[in-house]
Parts: sequence; C-alpha cells; structure tokens
Amino acid sequence: MPVKVDTGKCTGCGDCVEECPVECLKIENDKCVTDPEECTDCEACVDVCPEGALAMED
Repeated sequence: MPVKVDTGKCTGCGDCVEECPVECLKIENDKCVTDPEECTDCEACVDVCPEGALAMED
C-alpha cells in the first residue's frame, strides 16, 4: 500500500522527497505527490515529515 499525502497538512518542504530511497515523491504546486507504482512501503517519508502529512494507505 503506497504512501498517501494529506494535502491539507503538506507544506511542500521537500524533506520527504530527499528521504525517499526510490525517488517516488516530488513537489508539485507546493505539495508532495507520489508515484504509487514506485512506492516500496518503506515509510521513510512518513517518519521524516514534520507536518504529519504522510501516512501509509490501509
């Protein structure tokens, strides 16, 4: 299950993009977007997000 972005919380800081080992995240229009096909469910981005805007989908 790929990471899900809460765009209401995301500030576009880019910390998650730098942390992602498979480069499936990017910042577009000041918000994080993910490529669910590339996400490996490692949760590295979830742990680093200062706003708590990222979570693993159920």
